[in-house]
Amino acid sequence: MTAAQTLAGPATFELEAKRSRFLARAAPVESPEAALAFLHEVADPQATHNCWAYRIGADYRSSDDGEPGGSAGRPILAAIEGQGVDQVVVVVTRWYGGTNLGVGGLVRAYGGAAAECLRTAARRELVPWVGAELACGFELANAVHGLLAEFGGEKLDEAFDEAGLRLRVRLPDYTVDSLARRLRDISRGTASLRPDETPSP
Repeated sequence: MTAAQTLAGPATFELEAKRSRFLARAAPVESPEAALAFLHEVADPQATHNCWAYRIGADYRSSDDGEPGGSAGRPILAAIEGQGVDQVVVVVTRWYGGTNLGVGGLVRAYGGAAAECLRTAARRELVPWVGAELACGFELANAVHGLLAEFGGEKLDEAFDEAGLRLRVRLPDYTVDSLARRLRDISRGTASLRPDETPSP
């Protein structure tokens, strides 16, 4: 099974159909709030329509923004699904060119602009993250921070007690075992890494 993918960054694609201009803009997002924030950032109030869709796991929404029902938002969502990406929002802005395209023409234009925008965009794999508690002596603090960066981890919280340093971290799930081994090696078994039971999104 191939790993799920999202976009590596924002992407754009433009097409013209019967003098109507369609500009598709896509971005990776981790929440519906982020998707709507991207919509508000790129939507052009002077344009005829700003139609959009997002998919974040099982959560999805779309909008025709005044176009005939099902002619814009659903084709954009279908493009997201057809391109096999997740955690993505696509906004397709239309400037009317004076000629009606009909529902079929709109479906092709909105869906086509969105699909081509996603098809040509750079992608990255969606990596499951694991939360963990890391404990070590004071003398290993610098080395542990270096290891955390080396293994792509993020420090969420830091505290000190009489035994040393306590870190709350999150890591790509495939690095947990390797990091735990390196910690044991540099600490002669005194440092510990205890992963949570369930991966975090």
